[in-house]
Amino acid sequence: MFSRRHFLKTSAATAGAITVLPAFATAEEHMMEFADGTVKITPISHASFILETPSAVIYVDPVGDPSQYEGKPPADLALITHQHGDHLNNETLAAIIGDDTKLISNQGAQAEMTPELAEKAQVIGNGETTDFGDIKIEAIPAYNTTEGRLDFHPRGRDNGYVLNIGDARVYVSGDTEDIPEMRALENIDVAFLCMNLPFTMDIEAAASAVAEFKPAVVIPYHYRGRDDGSQDPKEFAKLLDDAVQVELADWYGAGAGNH
Repeated sequence: MFSRRHFLKTSAATAGAITVLPAFATAEEHMMEFADGTVKITPISHASFILETPSAVIYVDPVGDPSQYEGKPPADLALITHQHGDHLNNETLAAIIGDDTKLISNQGAQAEMTPELAEKAQVIGNGETTDFGDIKIEAIPAYNTTEGRLDFHPRGRDNGYVLNIGDARVYVSGDTEDIPEMRALENIDVAFLCMNLPFTMDIEAAASAVAEFKPAVVIPYHYRGRDDGSQDPKEFAKLLDDAVQVELADWYGAGAGNH
């Protein structure tokens, strides 16, 4: 059984510290550790990353050139938050899905998959849960609330996810603004938090949400935007108090994506 609040391995993980990591997008790995097990997080680019746990290897929104995943451990589980091209790519998904890989998505993403992938996908919607082995997966709403952005991610369509790995809880925001459902999250050990305009939210909104649901660790991702809408994760980190550990890295050194 994992222990909450003993997530980070490195001594830099003291409360309030801001850790600038090697460029994740060049496939560098940053090890994080539970009390009695390890979890590796390998960002690929933008919204795509690999989460290795003692129970499963989880691919989140795998897009980009399939070669970016060469040499990585095979996927036991793949999670798709929604159907936008920077979160769902059929060619990439087909390349990383094995015969025994479990695929979970929202309804909108399944509708955009090839027939072979769509048949394999298990659809869960906002508020629903499912299990993969001893990992419990919660589908968390992800949507826009600001006038002028509502069509990007309409309420009720897209998913974020909370992964319950032992006693630890990992939140993947998907594409969303700082919605009440995010602010109501409890006992989150690690939060992958989007921040870009016009598609999600700015750093002020993201920091306000984090201050309310208080994850132990927050990893800004998905921060390249459109029309000068990219957000600076270092400036985001400066907006937080010493209750949250922030892990920063360059997600765009080897890839691109902008909504």
